[in-house]
Amino acid sequence: MADQGATQTPTQTPTPTPAPTPTGRPPKISNRGRAAGPVDSSNSETSDIPEIEFFGAPGPRGYPPLTEFLDIWDVDMIKRPDEYNKIEHHTMLFNSDHLIVRRGQEFRVKITFNRPYNSEEDRFALEFVIGSSPQYSKGTYMPVFPTKDRTSPWEGRVVETSDNIVTMGVTPAANCIVGKYHMYVAVLTPFGIRRTRRDNTRDLYILFNPWEAADAVFLDDDKEREECVMNEMGIIYHGAYDDIAERDWNYGQFNYGVLDACLYIMDRCEMPIINRGDPIKVTRKASAMLNSRDDEGVLVGNWSGDYTYGVAPTSWTGSTDILLSYSSSRMPVCYAQCWVYAAVFNTFLRCLGIPSRVVTNYYSAHDNDGNLKTDIILEDSGRIDRKRTRDSIWNYHCWNECYMSRPDLPQGFGGWQVVDATPQETSDGMYRCGPASVHAIKHGQICFPFDAAFVFAEINSDVVFYSRRKDGTLDPVKVNRTHVGRMVITKTPGEETRRDITHQYKFAEGSNEERTVLEKAEEYGCKREKINPALADVDVNLPSLEISVGEDFELDLEFVNHSNQRRTVEAYVSGSVVYYTGVSGYEFLFKTPTVTLGPGKTVKELVMVESKSYMEHLLEQANLNFIVTGKIKETGQIVTTMKVVILKNPKLIIEVSGKGKVNEEMIATLTFTNPFSYSLEDVNIRMEGPGIMLPKSKYYSVIAGGSSLTWTELFTPQRPGRTRVVATLDCPTLRQVHGQASITIKP
Repeated sequence: MADQGATQTPTQTPTPTPAPTPTGRPPKISNRGRAAGPVDSSNSETSDIPEIEFFGAPGPRGYPPLTEFLDIWDVDMIKRPDEYNKIEHHTMLFNSDHLIVRRGQEFRVKITFNRPYNSEEDRFALEFVIGSSPQYSKGTYMPVFPTKDRTSPWEGRVVETSDNIVTMGVTPAANCIVGKYHMYVAVLTPFGIRRTRRDNTRDLYILFNPWEAADAVFLDDDKEREECVMNEMGIIYHGAYDDIAERDWNYGQFNYGVLDACLYIMDRCEMPIINRGDPIKVTRKASAMLNSRDDEGVLVGNWSGDYTYGVAPTSWTGSTDILLSYSSSRMPVCYAQCWVYAAVFNTFLRCLGIPSRVVTNYYSAHDNDGNLKTDIILEDSGRIDRKRTRDSIWNYHCWNECYMSRPDLPQGFGGWQVVDATPQETSDGMYRCGPASVHAIKHGQICFPFDAAFVFAEINSDVVFYSRRKDGTLDPVKVNRTHVGRMVITKTPGEETRRDITHQYKFAEGSNEERTVLEKAEEYGCKREKINPALADVDVNLPSLEISVGEDFELDLEFVNHSNQRRTVEAYVSGSVVYYTGVSGYEFLFKTPTVTLGPGKTVKELVMVESKSYMEHLLEQANLNFIVTGKIKETGQIVTTMKVVILKNPKLIIEVSGKGKVNEEMIATLTFTNPFSYSLEDVNIRMEGPGIMLPKSKYYSVIAGGSSLTWTELFTPQRPGRTRVVATLDCPTLRQVHGQASITIKP
């Protein structure tokens, strides 16, 4: 202890030495210290294997020569469309300079040596590599041997020997990685390995194989498989439930460059190479990559009606331009809506060998809170409260189904799976949807991955009308349990007709099975409106109408009194132009008739609709939505009905002339007449056809009212069979104009 009188020296805090200011470039961030090497996620990047590898150290005279042993003179990939490999593997339609085969099935390669092959003494192997850091343990380096004394996940055998030529059969594993491989031929000697130099002509593509039972995408239905893998010309359905329209689409999955573009999509999202043999992971990743919301993906969605800086969704005729533009520019392509997303996704899936089809759901709900309800708010008088009504129902919505096994789900839930690239809601933090088992959706098993609950709501939501009192409380006055998911359709395999597949998604409305399914869905968190308000004793009906754009027409409202007493209905008739998503644009009609009905009587009320009231406000798909609501004065009950009217656009006329033979020139003539009194400006026309014509386009600055145009295009068919020429016309004041001509090309 220090003396009390002693003087203490105060403690001094040392001044910290400032950290040196970093100079030069920042360090490159890498995986060093965390992993032995980077994650291999690029199919386009490759790593060359040494041409010569010695097994030991050099002797006194250096390395021994390897030229005394078997030498490789030539390698034939047997890759012409009319040769064994492409015919047996159903890849003869691909317009490619490389060999394209399917996994789980043998393909053949011819190797010419410097002398006859001796199976007892000579040793050689075919080596297949994919990605930038091939490894045997990851399946990215795969040696294949001609004899059984050395094994590999891929099988090899000598099919035939003739003089110096050996025909080698190779069977890739049925679960191998899908993508672009390079093949080397390596000769094994006692001193080392001598292999072929890298030669891009020996690149080959290995795809999913729906013809092979061991493959996860195996589809045991010849007709369905032919349609969902090999067919390039599709029909996409749109319009309304009671007024179905068709749009032709050239998927073009075999066109030059499309396969590379599809592989680039997986490279762009840095999908690990080792995951690219699993169709579940491939389709889920692609669902996110087909839209640009999260990851600079393929297509930019636009529902605004303004497409100044891109191509209007209604203008596209096929997927080829979109995919090639994306792969060459490395930038998202403008613009898309749901059927464009579904069509391009379909191309991606079919190109890689995953069976797929485009499906259209009419009156598709967009449920963002999982309550299985679409709410329409009415004022106390019965009029729609547009400020408070936020939910909408799409007239139709397109998504994809792809076929695969689901080993991650209980047995029986494989088969068709819903995948959807249209960005609606996020799933695991990204805008994507699926794959969701169609069987699970039908049976209410919405707990299963991925996004089954969202798809379940799209086809099973209730439309609930609420009456809003002056104090702000809401009373349910009408519940329509059958409006949403009215019909689900897709193209019939091998035909140009539609097929109703609603029964694959849901049981019959009102059946015992349906009630059981809804109860099961509620166990997993879905909530429905349990109240069943008493039905009004007055019905109101709207007729089906076929109206062309620019026509005046009468709306014939029919009120039916089912009671034995007099009824008075104070009605509200609203007409709006709407997007096909159900979102209202401009309200061009509003009437408030009062209708008096005697007991058991029917009264018709005519409402005149003039074209000048809606024409300047029309949106691209020319949809008019009429909603009639009203209140019965005697009972206070609410009556409601809704109707979407699709206005008919003029058509393009396409005529094809010529002999209709492969490699003989033909002529396609497109004609269009402007039926309006005003001019159409900034008109774009597109035309193409699978196997006969690559995408063509033409621009017209103006087409005067009442005038016609003619566009003639020469083309040369590349292969025989039945096909179609499809075309669209698009301008800011007139969209959804298209035409097609079917032709048969002879050999």
